[in-house]
Amino acid sequence: MADPRDTDPADRDPRERDLGRRSGGPAASPWLVIGVIALIAAAVYVISAITV
Repeated sequence: MADPRDTDPADRDPRERDLGRRSGGPAASPWLVIGVIALIAAAVYVISAITV
C-alpha cells in the first residue's frame, strides 16, 4: 500500500523510496522533442514531394 501524502521521508517504505526518479532532469530533453518534430516535418515534406 502506498504511503500517505504527508509521510515523513524517514518513515517511508523503502520500496516506495526506490520507485522515485533517479535523476533530477526532465524525462525528455526539449531539444530531443524539437528534433523529433523536425524529423517528422522533414519526412512529411519528402513524402509530399514524392507523391506530387
